[in-house]
Order: sequence, then structure tokens, then C-alpha cells
Amino acid sequence: MAGFTDEQIYRYSRHIILPEVGGVGQQKLLAARVLCLGAGGLGSPILQYLAAAGVGTIGVLDFDVVDMSNLQRQVIHSYDRLGVPKAESARQFINKLNPDVNVEVINERLTATNVMDIFGRYDMVVDGSDNFPTRYLVNDACVMLGKPNIHGSIFRFDGQVTVFKPKEGPCYRCLYPEPPPPGMVPSCQEAGVLGVLAGVVGCLQAVEVIKQILGTGDALVGKLLMYNALKTEFRKLNLRRDKDCPVCGDNPTVTALIDYEQFCGVGGH
Repeated sequence: MAGFTDEQIYRYSRHIILPEVGGVGQQKLLAARVLCLGAGGLGSPILQYLAAAGVGTIGVLDFDVVDMSNLQRQVIHSYDRLGVPKAESARQFINKLNPDVNVEVINERLTATNVMDIFGRYDMVVDGSDNFPTRYLVNDACVMLGKPNIHGSIFRFDGQVTVFKPKEGPCYRCLYPEPPPPGMVPSCQEAGVLGVLAGVVGCLQAVEVIKQILGTGDALVGKLLMYNALKTEFRKLNLRRDKDCPVCGDNPTVTALIDYEQFCGVGGH
């Protein structure tokens, strides 16, 4: 098969025999550039399955280091890499899994200063972040750059996934116009999270990334998929773009990046 080595034909054979993927689709995967924000609970399954699928270039952005408490859910890391930067630990994991993948390590905090340059290098962003300032920053930058944002979040036993795709559906601000007051929503560190829930939600995000690359299937654009692990229950809600949204609306008022920590009430902390 033209364009593939014999090893690649064998490695990706289960993709290639799918009519919805085939050789052309696998070439799209190998040519794709995807940025994963966070190499933690959500980032771990996202990175595992995107690398296994043969996504050719994966950016891993994370400024944290591997901690013992991470190992309950962040399954790409291991005991012997405690203290190692998570982005570097992710690179080591991916290199062992699939040498086809070029891993770009970004061991820094995402800010309004660097986000446009970083996002501009990739086709899409998959958001595994765990705080509101980053989520709003990611949303606004993706809208301004026209990049799909595959969003996921987890809390205790509940998770949700959606795809924010500029010009085709709502954005994060359409769903959450304002952040909750500081202290209203406890973090996973404060409230806990079922480790395996990260695997379920992260895998769903990886599926949506692959569908975006292939241009096939029904994407979660304009839909919010919610999962409750205790009830083993999925719900899908329809979302509408807000024509008055300050970022993606008909007459946007936010046309440049702002101070997101101050916007979310965490400035100075």
C-alpha cells in the first residue's frame, strides 16, 4: 500500500480494513497535529489512544511533575517516574508505545501570552485541564483561531464531553457564560474523583479527536454527553450557540485575550 511501510500496514491493519478509515484515513491520522492540554487523568487515556491510533504529531502541554497521588488515575505515569515532569513522562510512554508518533513536549504553564503561538501550531486542541481560568483561556483562543476544542471534565463520579467547533456550534462561554464564584466548586483534590472515570471520559475525547481528523461520524458539536458512573447512565443534551455570546456571538465584545485569573476571581492567589 503506497505511503506505508510494511510494519505500518500491519500495525494499523484494524483501522485500514474499516471502510470509514481505510488507508486514506490512516494517512490523515499520521499527518495530523493534535495538542493535548494536560498529561493527567484525562490526558492519560487521550494520549494513549491517540498515540496507538497513529496520530503523527502530539503536543503535550503540562508544567506539573508526577506525584504519588496521580497514580490512582493517571495511568501513563509510573512509580519510577515520580518527580519527573509529566510532559516528559508522557513522551517516554508514547515513544515506547508507538515510534511513529512525534511528541512535542511543552513543559510550561499556558497563559494569554503564549497560547496563540502554541495553539497555532496544531490542527485542534483536546482539553484535559482542571481549572476554570485555563478552560476560558482555551475556549477564547480556539474561537479566535478557528480551532476545534475537544472538551472534557470529571468530578467525583460524573463526567462530560463535548466538541466546541467555531462557526459550527456553541463555545464554552455559551454553556458557561460566567465562572462560578471562587470556592463554589471544589477541585478534585478537595472532593475526590473515581480514578477509572478519567479513563471513560478521556477515551470519549480521543474518539471525538479521531472523528474530527477523519471527518466522519456524528461529532458532539452542539451536544453535551454526560456520564454518571454510579448509575451507569449516559445523557445527551442539545446545546445552542448564544447569538449574544461575548466571544462567538454575532457581535462579539471579547476580541482579545483577557486576564483569565482575574475573570475567574482567582487573581493574586
